[in-house]
Amino acid sequence: MPAFAAFRHYLALEGVMQPITMNQHSHPTTAAVTTPLKDIRKTLPLRVLSDADWQHWTTHGYVIVRQAVPAEKVARLVDLLWQFDEKDPADPSTWDTPQRRDHAMVELNHTGMLEIYNHQYLWDTRTDPRVYDAFVDIWDREDLWVTIDRANLNLPKKVRGNPNGFIHWDVDTTLRPLPIGVQGVLSLAAQDEEVGGFQCVPELFSGLESWARTQPADRDPMHPDTTGLEIINVPMDTGDLLIFNSLLAHGVRPNHSTNRPRIAQYIAMQPADWDNTAEREERVRLWRELDHPQRPAFPGDPREWERAHGHVATLTPLGEQLLGLRRW
Repeated sequence: MPAFAAFRHYLALEGVMQPITMNQHSHPTTAAVTTPLKDIRKTLPLRVLSDADWQHWTTHGYVIVRQAVPAEKVARLVDLLWQFDEKDPADPSTWDTPQRRDHAMVELNHTGMLEIYNHQYLWDTRTDPRVYDAFVDIWDREDLWVTIDRANLNLPKKVRGNPNGFIHWDVDTTLRPLPIGVQGVLSLAAQDEEVGGFQCVPELFSGLESWARTQPADRDPMHPDTTGLEIINVPMDTGDLLIFNSLLAHGVRPNHSTNRPRIAQYIAMQPADWDNTAEREERVRLWRELDHPQRPAFPGDPREWERAHGHVATLTPLGEQLLGLRRW
């Protein structure tokens, strides 16, 4: 059975929400832009990225914005995530606990995903002006919406399974034209090869079309065969924002450290779609009701911790536009 067919079969056996469609698992993409992101010709001046950053972005499919978020915002968010996960950062005996709900995207199981989406501190980082300006550089436009995404607390594993983690795409790479989208991860603690974290295959990004021609017609559209390809781990410091093209095959490397957590928040932006009333209203509802995106890739928190301990986040004028509460 081909890998993707096996994945669907697993979902059917487990009784996961049916039917599962590729779009339900895919990261948000846009139809507002038709030029592939690596081929954009800049019309706006760069605000955050340097010329070298831009060249790296278009060639390798990712770029790192150093110190994208102030240290105080990072520190209070880190404290929140430990509290949310009911773990003590000073007591490793509290770290080894079962995950609260399984993921339909099975490779995400036991990778430390935290089902927290709308706390004030998450909105404070995702609407930080420097973060926004970095995505303006990427998209070469100002009218953007920020994705409502979660965080990650990936702790050292007592039992080491797959030493290499996983590699996947969050979009269907068999579609033509190829999907256009951007993803991002804000590092909330230093990460390196030992602590794991973000890993990717830049050579597959730059040679995707030629690689695809060598693959079977029924290849898995979201899990590449990486035989013979170099998978690199990307070191990041606290407060760094890594932005990557959705066509960059990527994943999470396991945490093989002794006592160091990998902590991160997922942040991305895409062109606003004000006339898509259903999508806009759903985004506002998620913010107002402290809810999680209603797709199988986001299982939500069975405790509903956010609703019990939080409140509707206060947004800046920029935040209101990035949510879709106010029009650009």
